[in-house]
Amino acid sequence: MTRPQVRLLLTVTALAFAAGPAAGQQVVYDPSNYAQNVLQAARALQQINNQVQQLENQTQSLINQAKHLVSLPYSLVSTITSQIQRTEQLIAQAQRIAYSVSTIDKAFTTNYGAINLNVSQQQMVAGAQQRWQTSVAGLQDAMRMQATVVGNIPTSRTTVTTLGASSQSASGMLQAIQVSDQLLVQISQQLADLIALLAAHSRAETLIAAANATDQNQGTGELSTFLTRGSGYQPQAVQMFHQ
Repeated sequence: MTRPQVRLLLTVTALAFAAGPAAGQQVVYDPSNYAQNVLQAARALQQINNQVQQLENQTQSLINQAKHLVSLPYSLVSTITSQIQRTEQLIAQAQRIAYSVSTIDKAFTTNYGAINLNVSQQQMVAGAQQRWQTSVAGLQDAMRMQATVVGNIPTSRTTVTTLGASSQSASGMLQAIQVSDQLLVQISQQLADLIALLAAHSRAETLIAAANATDQNQGTGELSTFLTRGSGYQPQAVQMFHQ
């Protein structure tokens, strides 16, 4: 038995002897009865120890559960969300031709594709100038998007470093889950930046290609009109000297 058990057993024995016999009664010592009482006291002591151990186990279990419920002391979701919002703002600020199917269809119907050769030369030059300005604006939008994505890299690196360290020192299940969730949000932000960058780059290239195709079509039409206008040049015999 452990020391606390021995002390409790001695205390119980001392109390049994201290009570003593009632007045007028003769003290009779029964070894078998004494041994049975001691055994019962030892069993009671063991039950108490078992209950104490159960309480200790339950307390430790509650402490562990509490650790699993501890939340992270910070959240980087707002920082990551602000990066996504900056990218969305750039997309919404696309110059001249927005990222809209209806706007694109209208612009291509007006300034690209088939060219009206019945307009004046000045109008044709103005149309070509407008297409050139749209192409330059598309290139500028692409470069602004590139600058924004590159600017997000240091913040993303800091975020990933912080979350990685938090993952290593997570005290419970809830913290580990929150770290994983924020890492997923960070990955989503980086994917959004990549998609926006590819879209801006492709948009700029498409605008340049559309402008080149339209200008080529216009030049071909002007050349054809020039060659077929009127009766054209007719060679004739010319007398250079009087006979």
